Amino acid sequence: QIQLGQKGGGLVQPGGSLRLSCQASGTMNNIDVMGWHRQAPGKEMEFVAAITKAHVTNYADSVQGRFAVSLDDIENTVYLQMNYLKPEDSAVYFCAAMAGDDYYWGQGTQVTVSS
Repeated sequence: QIQLGQKGGGLVQPGGSLRLSCQASGTMNNIDVMGWHRQAPGKEMEFVAAITKAHVTNYADSVQGRFAVSLDDIENTVYLQMNYLKPEDSAVYFCAAMAGDDYYWGQGTQVTVSS
């Protein structure tokens, strides 16, 4: 079993920055990919960014160049640095980990971009 604990989020003005973190605990050896999804009110969950255990990254087009995902192998923590935030980035952000055919999810954290 893998547990994911998220930190970060909150309210920020357009153009601002936030950093989310997600620490994994439990059976870590099987994790292949960690990343982030988000869900805005009335919308479906969407992929944001991911990083493999080899530190290969992938981003949604909507955040490419503004967000950066990173992985601390020692702390088993994945980060999402979000820069140049836009109102349309407002959503609940969920950390995710993929281990084989199994997905694990964090508890979610609210990000609101508003003036």
